[in-house]
Amino acid sequence: MSTTPLSLAQINDFSRSQLIRHGAADWVADLVADAITRAERTGNVVCGLYYLESYCQQLASGRVKGDVEPVVSRPKPSTVLVDAQFGFAQPAFARGLSTALDAARETGTTTFAVAHAHTCTALGYFTEQIAQAGLIALGLTNASACVAPPGATKRVLGTNPFAFAVPDGRGGVAMQFDQSTTAIALGRVTQAIAAGEDIPLGWVIDKDGNPSTNPNDVTEGSMASSGGYKGWGIGLMVEVLAACLTDSTLSAELQPLKAPQGRPHNLGQTYILIDPDSFAGEAFYTRLKTLEDSVTSQPGARLPGSAPKTLDPVQVPTALWDKLQNL
Repeated sequence: MSTTPLSLAQINDFSRSQLIRHGAADWVADLVADAITRAERTGNVVCGLYYLESYCQQLASGRVKGDVEPVVSRPKPSTVLVDAQFGFAQPAFARGLSTALDAARETGTTTFAVAHAHTCTALGYFTEQIAQAGLIALGLTNASACVAPPGATKRVLGTNPFAFAVPDGRGGVAMQFDQSTTAIALGRVTQAIAAGEDIPLGWVIDKDGNPSTNPNDVTEGSMASSGGYKGWGIGLMVEVLAACLTDSTLSAELQPLKAPQGRPHNLGQTYILIDPDSFAGEAFYTRLKTLEDSVTSQPGARLPGSAPKTLDPVQVPTALWDKLQNL
């Protein structure tokens, strides 16, 4: 596959300019472009430039609002709610973050919910910021339905990812992960379809409920839950906390995320912030270091996210880059 090397600065500048050109306010474009750049920097190609065309098309059609001001409220001492007003998730999160951090430090634990937002794409982008501020973070969101219950064939849940990040006590992140509750992210399957490649058994279930190696079977079938009924149960938990708790769209009601036109995504994201100082104090970091040592003392083992990938320049598929030039 032919690739084009691009610096992170080029990716950020190009993304920002295209978002503004298609209707995003400057400050909104700054935040969304930052999320795209972070995804490319860490090798998360599904959540980077791969999504830029969709963002721009949906800005132009009005499916996502690029110039709205999120509304932040604090209904209770340990509860922060942001109404994204059918805009991007990144600016909604940014507007509510300082209030949520203050609430968590005051009360020990805070639930920070974003309602009526566009897809947040990579949840780890958000939980990482919370951990860098010194708090433990758990994030959850849902997506368009692509997963049927075990033993059934009708789609009910999305890939429904959750992310977790832990501070290191020095302004950094000790560990973090961002994972779907399906065996693999849907983007990996769509990439296999585009490349005409087979996929491993266990990623997709065909229309009759049988495991398949043909990625095209996801069209009439469904994605497979990670670990079968165990992953399905976690996916349901995410659906309740992300959609029901924020009065946002259920996976089964959501139109395809990348469709240029249609109803706004109207998705919810929920973050649980925990201040370790309110519980164990400095002992938290002592225990965390012992846990880390028990992992890293074994050759080849490390805490997830403790050594994040940093790419600059990024090798972007030439076909994708050429396509984006025509936006």
